[in-house]
Amino acid sequence: MPKITFIGAGSLGFFKTLMIDCLSFEALRNSDWALVDIDPKRLDYARRIGERIMRDAGSTGKLVATLDRREVLKGSDFVIMAILVGGYEPIAFDIDIPMKYGVDQCIGDSHGPGGVFRALRTIPVKVGIARDIADLCPNAWVLNYTNPMSMLCRAMDIETGINLVGLCHSVQGTTAMLADWAGVPRDEIDYWVAGINHQAWVLRIRHNGEDLYPRIREAARKPEHWNSLTASCEMLEHLGYFVTEGSGHNSEYNAWFRKTPESVAKYCPGGSWNGGSGFIKQLYGSDREGWEADQERFASDTSPIVFRRSHEYGSNIINGIQTHVPFRFNGNVANKGLITNFPQDVMVEVPCFADKNGVKPCHVGALPPQLAALNSMNINVIELAVQAALKGDRDAAFHACCYDPLTMAVLDLRQIRSMVGEMFEAEKQWLPQFA
Repeated sequence: MPKITFIGAGSLGFFKTLMIDCLSFEALRNSDWALVDIDPKRLDYARRIGERIMRDAGSTGKLVATLDRREVLKGSDFVIMAILVGGYEPIAFDIDIPMKYGVDQCIGDSHGPGGVFRALRTIPVKVGIARDIADLCPNAWVLNYTNPMSMLCRAMDIETGINLVGLCHSVQGTTAMLADWAGVPRDEIDYWVAGINHQAWVLRIRHNGEDLYPRIREAARKPEHWNSLTASCEMLEHLGYFVTEGSGHNSEYNAWFRKTPESVAKYCPGGSWNGGSGFIKQLYGSDREGWEADQERFASDTSPIVFRRSHEYGSNIINGIQTHVPFRFNGNVANKGLITNFPQDVMVEVPCFADKNGVKPCHVGALPPQLAALNSMNINVIELAVQAALKGDRDAAFHACCYDPLTMAVLDLRQIRSMVGEMFEAEKQWLPQFA
């Protein structure tokens, strides 16, 4: 049985989902688990929740929980990473300081000033974990679920070259939604999606050989769809392809939709996930007592757990590698000639297969030029942010924000420098490499 180490097990909702997913597979039911977190209280909840899940699954595997990842990494076959450096406080700075300057972000966790500064905080920690993995379990497959996905995976790949794939749920979520729009069963579609994380493109989607795009374009013009995913539908209308992730993310990653309060109201009319200003602060919330009550309720519950698999890829990948039952998914990997009109080695999100040989990405070729052009703007930001984090280079961080499409649509260079300086000052306790 494999040993699965979960770093960031204090991300309890996500940890519960992935553990239940894994134990729903017969080949993984008796896996050993090692849970790691830096918060003792969250770690204890994870331990209690994990013990309940394993008990209900009838698992004979072992479970340990520790604050010291090096204690448990040795012998790990799989390492799942889902961490948040600094907690809620710096996220508020990521959103509020740019907003003061007119840079209106919805989520701000992958690109834009918020994504850049989250990367600056997180990359040193991630690289440290990756180095421990390279030292203690170099053959393990690492599944990264932490944002900003592309920036973190790129930094870990540059520094260590570990067996790494970044995972999101936007591809399966978007394609399932498009199947619904087209009026066909979700499990009967086939699709081909590629690009970068949070900005990949549905290049092809079919049902029994029928191209579903004519149906999807017609459905996108219906008010109930247009009004709930306005930015995404606008991009389909003008660029020719549907983009993964919801409108909230998509509206942040270009220069078209969030230049003024009026444009935000026009292109993000539903608020919240559709692009509401600062929605991530609502998403994370600050209800500590309510959160603890929810975890206590689950940990103490004695009713049987239903082992119904979610749409997250992680458990299927582990099962595929463990059993040699191939599993196809979209993953974030280094571009080794996979998308030919992107730079070599940058992180791309492409179709992949998992089997006993590990994760093998598929060759895509060239993206349509209008799609590659938008991706390339964000790839430039990713590359600059990674270099800033790895080298402690303030100028590179400033330049990353300069070339962010949303920021450059709103601010001039002096304003951007002032904004970045204010963010550095507010977040300096989480940015030791810039001291």
